[in-house]
Amino acid sequence: MTDVGVAATQMACSWDRDENVNRAENLVRKAASGGASIVLIQELFETPYFPIEQSHKHRSLACPLGESEVVKRFSELARELELVLPISFFEKAGEVYFNSVAMADADGTILGVYRKSHIPNAQGYQEKEYFSPGNTGFRVWNTRYGKVGVLICWDQWFPEAARCLTLMGADIILYPTAIGSGLGGGGDMLAGNDSVDAWRNAMCGHAACNILPVVASNRIGREFMTEAPEVHLDFYGNSFIADHEGQVVAQAGRDQEEVLVHRFDFDQVKEYRDWWAVFRDRRPDLYGVLATLDGA
Repeated sequence: MTDVGVAATQMACSWDRDENVNRAENLVRKAASGGASIVLIQELFETPYFPIEQSHKHRSLACPLGESEVVKRFSELARELELVLPISFFEKAGEVYFNSVAMADADGTILGVYRKSHIPNAQGYQEKEYFSPGNTGFRVWNTRYGKVGVLICWDQWFPEAARCLTLMGADIILYPTAIGSGLGGGGDMLAGNDSVDAWRNAMCGHAACNILPVVASNRIGREFMTEAPEVHLDFYGNSFIADHEGQVVAQAGRDQEEVLVHRFDFDQVKEYRDWWAVFRDRRPDLYGVLATLDGA
């Protein structure tokens, strides 16, 4: 099958984990009824975005892949609806923790796990408090509906990652995300620092330069620090689907729960990519500086 419906979703999250998971399932079912065969749910949808603050108590939210109730539930949902479903979860592995995605194929099989490679550390995004840099490398899975690559949030600012997935054969790149407009309510914070245009443009650039579709699912709503409840982060939604030319073909709003569905013919996209011959003209022999940290 090369003509495939893909979906982006977005929703708000609370500290009622059952409510969050039920809401996410309802969005997946809505996407499936709208013709989607690949459905993307936002990053860490089981809870609020706890890295808004540094507090080791939140590590208790993590569990190993084999014990994750959310992975089990959504892999069963993938089997029931015959969907490809990346499942974002907080993974515990021994004494370390990862921001991970388990890839469920349309028969419910977990094909593997991708662990977020790039871990941010900034006001409101204190992920280094919780997550080690991923050790899986980049992953592309051969699913029932095509070759699907997944990157996670901060990964989206690194064009090298998207190019790697394309070279590995991806038909589409999915980005589960949690990003907002800046901290508010805490005095000299980052309120009003709205990155939505840069965020969307960066990923549309990945779509255009790699000549393949991109899907991004972001959360919505205002979330608060548990240890400084006057400080909040406003997530700006704007989940979208971009085509292989980098054009946005479906766009969600800033604060509404939504499901977006669009269809792509992956064979036609591949033919278009071959016509451009971008990959024929690459010069890996000149790109050695990319393998350095300081450009030396």
